Amino acid sequence: MKVCEIRFKGNAENYSVIIGKNILKILPKKIEILCPKAKKIALIIDSNIPNKFRRDLKKILKNYDLFFYSFKSNEKSKSITTVNKLLNKLLIKKFNRSDLILSIGGGITGDVVGFISSILKRGTNFINIPTTLLAQVDSAIGGKTGVNSLHGKNLIGSFYQPKLVISDTSFLNSLPKREMVCGYAEILKHAIIKDKNFFGWLKKNSRDVFLKKSDALIYAIKKSCEIKMFFVNRDVNEKNIRMKLNFGHTFAHAIEVKNRYSKKINHGEAVLSGMILETKLSVFKKICNLKVLEKIKKVYQENNLITVIDQFSKKNIINKITPFLKNDKKNDDERINFILLKGIGKTTEPNKNKVSLNELKKFNKNITQY
Repeated sequence: MKVCEIRFKGNAENYSVIIGKNILKILPKKIEILCPKAKKIALIIDSNIPNKFRRDLKKILKNYDLFFYSFKSNEKSKSITTVNKLLNKLLIKKFNRSDLILSIGGGITGDVVGFISSILKRGTNFINIPTTLLAQVDSAIGGKTGVNSLHGKNLIGSFYQPKLVISDTSFLNSLPKREMVCGYAEILKHAIIKDKNFFGWLKKNSRDVFLKKSDALIYAIKKSCEIKMFFVNRDVNEKNIRMKLNFGHTFAHAIEVKNRYSKKINHGEAVLSGMILETKLSVFKKICNLKVLEKIKKVYQENNLITVIDQFSKKNIINKITPFLKNDKKNDDERINFILLKGIGKTTEPNKNKVSLNELKKFNKNITQY
C-alpha cells in the first residue's frame, strides 16, 4: 500500500495530510495520539457516502461514543441555518473541546464542519476526511472554513486547522466523471500557477487521473497538496501570497453566485471557466502571451473539458456577472482585484492588478477575439 504524508507547519499549528488507498484503519491510532482525552466523536457525514464507509467507521471507532449526523451537501446547505442546527445537536450531547468532530464528505461538508468545530466552545478537535477529489486537493488543505451568504460565497467563516487530514482515494471509486472534473480543475490550477513540470506531467497523464488509476491519482493529489501547502505555510491567513491560489476564482465565484449555486454548474466547472476568462484577461492586458492561453486550451480539449467553458466565453458574459464581481472578498475598493497569469507556473503578485469597471467593459467587447 503506497501512502504519502505531507506536513503543514504553521505558526501555532502542525498537522499531517495522509494520502493513500484503503487507509481509514489508521484513524484510531491517530486519534489516540492527537486527541487523547476524546470520549465522544461526532461523525458528520455526507448523505451521499456509500453505507460501506459508515459501517467501516463504526467498526474501527467502536471504543468511542459515536454520534452520526447525516449532512445533505449542497451550496444551499452551506449556511448559518445549518450551522445552528448542528451546533444545537452537539451541545445537547454535551460535547467538550477535548472531544472530536469528524467531517466525512466533500468540500462543502468540510467547510461547514470545520466552521462548526472552530466556534463550538471556541475550538473543538477536528479531523477532516475528504471524500471527493476536489476536497482532497483543495478545500481540505489550508484551514479555510465557512458558509455562504445571500451576498456571496464564503463570506462568513474562520481560519481553523484540523488535527489531521486523511485522503483515502478509495472514496473516489464511486465518483461520477463530473465530480472528477470538479477536482481536476483545482489540480490543473495548482500546476498553472506554480509548477511548469507538473503542468507537463498533467498533459501526459490526465487521462489516468480520470480513469482513477491509483498511482496517478495519489501523485496528482500529493503534488497538488504540496503546491497549496507552499502558499499556505507562508501566508496562513491569506493576507498576501496565498491569494495567488485564487487564480480563476474571481470569475468563478461570480459565475456561481449568478447561477444561485444551482446544479447547472458546479465549483470545478466554474473554476475551469474562470481560469480561461482570467487568462484571456491577462492576454487582453498584455501580461500574458496568447501561446500560453492556447496551451491551456489544449489541455481542456484533450480531456473533453472545452464544452464546460463555451457558455462562459461569449460576448456580454462579463457584463452579466460584473455585479457579482464587485462583492468578491479580495476587493478593498471599487476596482476588481484579480490574480492574473504571466506564464505557466507564474502569476502576478496579489493586489497588483486591480481592474476598473471600464476596463472590464472593454474586455467584454473583445472577449471573442481570444
